[in-house]
Amino acid sequence: MAALSSNLLFAAFFLYLAATFLFAGAIRDKRKEYKKPTKWASAGIAVTIAGFSAQTGYFITRWMASGHAPVSNLFEFTTFFGMMLVLAFIVLYFIYKVSVLGLFTLPVALLLIAYASMFPTDISPLIPALQSSWLHIHVTTAALGQAILSISFIAGVIYLLRTVDQSVKSKKTFWLETVMYALVATIAFIAITSTFRIMDYEAVYQWTDKNEQQAEMVYNLPALVGPHKGELLTEGKMEAAVEVPALISARKLNTVLWSLGTGLLLYGALRLILRKRISAFLQPLVKNVNLDLVDEIGYRSVTIGFPVFTLGALIFAMIWAQIAWTRFWGWDPKEVWALITWLFYAAYLHLRLSKGWQGEKSAWLAVIGFAIIMFNLIFVNLVIAGLHSYA
Repeated sequence: MAALSSNLLFAAFFLYLAATFLFAGAIRDKRKEYKKPTKWASAGIAVTIAGFSAQTGYFITRWMASGHAPVSNLFEFTTFFGMMLVLAFIVLYFIYKVSVLGLFTLPVALLLIAYASMFPTDISPLIPALQSSWLHIHVTTAALGQAILSISFIAGVIYLLRTVDQSVKSKKTFWLETVMYALVATIAFIAITSTFRIMDYEAVYQWTDKNEQQAEMVYNLPALVGPHKGELLTEGKMEAAVEVPALISARKLNTVLWSLGTGLLLYGALRLILRKRISAFLQPLVKNVNLDLVDEIGYRSVTIGFPVFTLGALIFAMIWAQIAWTRFWGWDPKEVWALITWLFYAAYLHLRLSKGWQGEKSAWLAVIGFAIIMFNLIFVNLVIAGLHSYA
């Protein structure tokens, strides 16, 4: 069953990749697609649905193999998040019939699946704190809410690629290019992790945790930063230059630093090859975009995603926290950033409805909101130790 689950996820990945190319073909047709989808677009959405069906099969078979909803670690949660992102896109596509949304959404889903596969994929039993039906309810609803909100980011990037003047350097081109760098850094993380995995790199440190207990920490990338009071036990491996406090997971911070560094190298190489900003290179893909329609898609995704996120990430979370830890709120890092995410999107809706922040302003807010979601998913999970740390 576990092998079947992996094969279904593998199939979903390649179907999403194929659908991306089909949507790329669709945007070359200059007809008014929202009136009648092109053959390319029809094929693209059909293949996307096939990929989503395969990934749903992965989710069900992994649930059957593990005996619990497969959202209990970073691999499982991130793949589910990617699946919900595709589901949100499918629903919105049938409402608005915009192919360019698929061209930009599916690569993000592909990156999420590839990113997830860099973490341990083994099925493991749930720890006692997670052995509850609220795991299924809270985590899946929160992921669905985040995925729907993330569509506003996709729409926002499309809007900004279409409207930001790439002929001159400005704050707008800088921040839009920063978004491109973040995506490149994710690709770099996948590449560097895969490379050292093939090399079977492993370095073991002995360190002292925040409870002053001795423990071992295994590095699968050369150590740029080491654990608190760490001592390298594996001969012939790179010694860490800096130690970090016990509150921070040194191994995971090390992974983030490798991702940022190799991301800079890969981004620089792409700039040399393209001889222009990545956002300027992508701009021709959105030249026929209906800006009002894209702006509406971004807004609608927030109006749908916000209440779903509120229900899953706050209300259901507080109910489960009361059951598991006898308190509704504990200022755990994950709880704090869930609240920050909620407050941000509440502000988004307020500014949109009361202050008239539409169009470009709304697009920038959507980009910032997605950055907060990704910070919560990556940095809070990987670096800051807390009750909700997945990996």
